[in-house]
Amino acid sequence: MTDMDRDPTELEHDSGEAAEKTLTASRTIDEQAAAIRERADLLGIHWHERPVQADADTIALVDPEVAVRLRIVPIDRRDNMLVLAMFDPLDTEAADEIAVLTGIPVQREGMEPAIFAELLRQHYGTTASKMADLLGGQTDADGDDLEHNLDAFETDDIHRMAEEPTLVNLVNLVLIEAIQSRTSDVHVEPFETELTVRYRIDGVLHMQPPPPKHLQPALIGRIKIMAGMNIAERYIPQDGKISLRYEGRKIDIRVSTVPTLYGESVVMRILDKSQLRLDFDTLGIRPGLQASMDDLLAKPHGILLNTGPTGSGKTTTLYASLTRIFDATKKIITIEDPVEYELQGINQIPVNAKRGLTFASGLRSILRQDPDIVLVGEIRDGETAEIAIRSALTGHLILSTLHTNDAISSIGRLVDMGTEPYLVASVLEGLLAQRLGRRICDHCKTQVPMPDDIASRIRSEEVATFGGQVWVGQGCDKCNNSGYRGRVGFFELLRIQGDLRRAIADGAKSADMAEALPESFRTMRQDGMDRAREGVTTVPEVLRATQDAEEIFD
Repeated sequence: MTDMDRDPTELEHDSGEAAEKTLTASRTIDEQAAAIRERADLLGIHWHERPVQADADTIALVDPEVAVRLRIVPIDRRDNMLVLAMFDPLDTEAADEIAVLTGIPVQREGMEPAIFAELLRQHYGTTASKMADLLGGQTDADGDDLEHNLDAFETDDIHRMAEEPTLVNLVNLVLIEAIQSRTSDVHVEPFETELTVRYRIDGVLHMQPPPPKHLQPALIGRIKIMAGMNIAERYIPQDGKISLRYEGRKIDIRVSTVPTLYGESVVMRILDKSQLRLDFDTLGIRPGLQASMDDLLAKPHGILLNTGPTGSGKTTTLYASLTRIFDATKKIITIEDPVEYELQGINQIPVNAKRGLTFASGLRSILRQDPDIVLVGEIRDGETAEIAIRSALTGHLILSTLHTNDAISSIGRLVDMGTEPYLVASVLEGLLAQRLGRRICDHCKTQVPMPDDIASRIRSEEVATFGGQVWVGQGCDKCNNSGYRGRVGFFELLRIQGDLRRAIADGAKSADMAEALPESFRTMRQDGMDRAREGVTTVPEVLRATQDAEEIFD
């Protein structure tokens, strides 16, 4: 079997499969844990419901790579036995391996999944960097010649190095750490003297301990092999996909490479459906706004646009909208670039520009499929906008996205694409603009007197609504001492009706249309400030997320 014939889709294939043998892949983690605990109770295996402490000497008994691979943490020495906290205490093979490696009989104990994951991160969170150090065993002098002459590596050499077991484990551990830390994107970036690795967590990039520079060709080569890319081609951008299974759930990873001065830069977007909550409450949409969205989604035809910059959660909101209105009496078709998550019962079409399948051409074909509702991933050009509008005129409900700073600017963007204002006015039903801000960690949030630097950054009328107190996250183990855990949306919904529809038809400018907004309209900033007062987020997060969307209203 050749290297390319190997199946890279199972993360556990290379990093150890034993811990998965007692689990059913189709179950959720909570369901798996409940089933394991039930059996553990029958066998008299102790189960931890609260965090535990482990000393450094006990932790040092097990190699980090082994601990992550087998999903165990040694937490105590008791009665001449090594006590193991295990993701799956029914996994006797993992326990036996630890007993052989340490020469100490082991006692298996279970632990709640979230607590175990935090314990593993706490003690082995830099496992990948430690393994990279071991892999880097060559002297700096050995690596100097390679740092500035990456083309010295032949394709066969990179392929061979990328399939070394330790290198395989290094890449796997990077992915494991990223998944465990709720990372959305992994950035691997080559520079002149170093190779950096950064995780985007809750919208903010965090630097990770870097692997040695001379591992760059093998590390990036391994990622490209897993993603089905051409490793011989290093001078043009490439896109690929990794499908893997981790802890019983399927995870897709979109991989993008681009050539830079010092090698290929890689970004891996982690699409973990188990972390996706497709409901309005989880997204942070208030009940009143939900009712308005329901009214818009119930319309038989028209266009509903979701606007915001890249990474603001537009696609997730549209997915939640489709999930909310889906039933067997409606045919829903989407065309996306790419399809990020599979939705049950909905026809999803991926754009393939190389084969002539664009948003515009795909939309034309979709209309011959007798749909009731169509989701267009993005309106990028005048042709797509024209087809979408004509589709709405012929009795279809169209959902799509635009890249604009706020809701009202979307109207001008459609006109700039060449669409007649009267057509925009006739089919446009609603504009939902959004941003994402970080949630305050529920485990360490507290109220403090409003600092002067915050008071000076917001309007006096906003200061008065806080009563001199603001919510902050102090930082704890649950949030990696950041004070934040998870994200929440800030929204503004503009319904097109009455004076505003007439202003659009007359070709009014955005500033003039702002005068026609209903008194009930609330901006993203106002929505965010409400969330800050409630203790869901912080004032600095609201300002960071919405500062580009307020100019028209100032």
